[in-house]
Amino acid sequence: GTDLHGPIIKQKNSNRSPAIIIHNKLTMASFADAARFLLLTAVGIAGNPSTADAASASPVSGWRSDLDWAALNSKLSSSASLIDTSYDDYTGECFPEFSVPIMSRTNHALIDQPSGMCLPWLYLGWEMSWPRPSENGHLNQTADQALQDLLINPPTDVESWLADPTNPSLNLPSKVLFPSIASDVVAAVNFAKENGLEISVKNSGHSYQGASSKKNTLLLNMNRYTHYAPTGITDCDASILGSTVTEDLSNQPCLLSLAKNKSSLIRVGGGENFDKVYRAVIAANEEEGYKYHVVGGAAGTVSPMGWTWQGGLPGTMAGRLFGFGVDQVVQLEMVLPNGAHVKFGPTEWEDASAEGFTVPRTKVVSGVCRSNPDEHDEEKWIWERCPEDFDIDFNDLYFAVRGGGGGTWGVVTSVFLQLHDYLPFSPYFFNRFPSPTEECSAIAPQFAEFKAKYMSAPSLLNVTKEHSLACGSPDDLAFLICIGEEDVMQAWARFLDLNNSTDPAKVACLFKLAQENNEGVMQTPKGYAEGALFGDSDRFPGKVNDAIPPSWQGNQFGVFLVPQSFLDQSEENVKYVLESADSLGATPYYAFGGGTVSGSDQANSLSQAHRNAAFMASFNDD
Repeated sequence: GTDLHGPIIKQKNSNRSPAIIIHNKLTMASFADAARFLLLTAVGIAGNPSTADAASASPVSGWRSDLDWAALNSKLSSSASLIDTSYDDYTGECFPEFSVPIMSRTNHALIDQPSGMCLPWLYLGWEMSWPRPSENGHLNQTADQALQDLLINPPTDVESWLADPTNPSLNLPSKVLFPSIASDVVAAVNFAKENGLEISVKNSGHSYQGASSKKNTLLLNMNRYTHYAPTGITDCDASILGSTVTEDLSNQPCLLSLAKNKSSLIRVGGGENFDKVYRAVIAANEEEGYKYHVVGGAAGTVSPMGWTWQGGLPGTMAGRLFGFGVDQVVQLEMVLPNGAHVKFGPTEWEDASAEGFTVPRTKVVSGVCRSNPDEHDEEKWIWERCPEDFDIDFNDLYFAVRGGGGGTWGVVTSVFLQLHDYLPFSPYFFNRFPSPTEECSAIAPQFAEFKAKYMSAPSLLNVTKEHSLACGSPDDLAFLICIGEEDVMQAWARFLDLNNSTDPAKVACLFKLAQENNEGVMQTPKGYAEGALFGDSDRFPGKVNDAIPPSWQGNQFGVFLVPQSFLDQSEENVKYVLESADSLGATPYYAFGGGTVSGSDQANSLSQAHRNAAFMASFNDD
């Protein structure tokens, strides 16, 4: 969460990688080759739109004024909004948040800005997060020069680079569409296809690569898209087990969920982030007596619409019990680059428990196309077999989308996610900040060792695998987030005893978090999203907190995965990895093991390196 302050300037008012591309089917092609031909090239992570934001006539001036934007506008729903945007929008709407004190900043303040252009790192508005003017995307400039400009010795010209609306390095879209319904997305994709335009896609913009922003594109900002989550929870009727999947796939999500020995699902819209999803689940739990758990990201401003398709590391939401984000998907609804509005999911599967998997192996994925894509009323949508000339291989598409990156294969308009049974929540905190005692500071390295062993080598602490898998940890040395039965405090006391550290003051360095409820009583929150574990929510009460505050530019770092098999070989290997990570200043992220291996349906493109990892670690590249 460190911030590299920029200058202050004045503000103006697996093994295969298939894809579907237009009418061509690419099988056994590389992701890079497929992506080169895709019409949809940018990716975002992010509802019923408000009337105030909705009405907007399509401008005929601005970017690509030679095109018939009025024709696109005529096909949009009354609640969609197509607008021209400019550099002034970026500076006027987005810059002010970066002048707020660092620990009070939040992406919540950026998501709903009218232009839809804000990004979590200010410099992401320029190519390669580098505002030095360049006519060719910095191809003739070196990494050393970037480090000098951004970190070591920023030149005095930076202020003028940032203030220049004609800077060729600017990487901002000039036309933004806020779709409200799927027909708006269909219209936009068809318009882009007919006119040779690239499309970029954004939900909340919480992408630290700036993948949801690209110049000379039509940006689809999905933030105002229909909200399904508040009423999207379905409790499946077990009596349908053994039924045939209907032709329109309407019962497919529940049939697959029941085959996984689960009984509930939630439908999430293409514009909803985890703040909206978590609040929907919390509301249902408060009404029905805490029965649901959803696997998701650590920040409310992260979205299933980016997080999931890249894998989805759920270090705070029981991923080690229930699997990665890609493992939660039951059915997908998308608009493909050929303009087809499709929904698809597994329709044939088989038991894989003999091989150690906790979910069925997907054998066949089927899909349908909407035959009336211009219909605005969802209750009148008609789903039928896709025309043969569309040549869509839904097996390949399902494989590619789940792990092959968001936005690359089409625009996701909704997804059914698996819900799990609610389990007790136990958040633990090691007193590293803000005011650690002398005793706690002295044993911080021992806590890092304890956490590594509890997560990745529990037998060394006499901890069962089941208790270990109940816990995870984001890339912060202070937190242990447990969901389900665990024995963290007992193991911590045993660990200190083995290391001759029985001082009660040291044992107390690790403690369960509690917060004051509405009656003034201190208690452990019911779940991760209910607890204020990160940041300051005073500016946006009622929202699930953001995790990393926006900054001018991101830290330069690399990441690596440590295989679980290496740690299993010996305790010496565990010590070696810990010492190596410490020497690199690396911070482990524990979201691997257990369900991330056994929860795969064996029909997704997330790498085995992720499946078989003990943890991921990030380190500064210096």
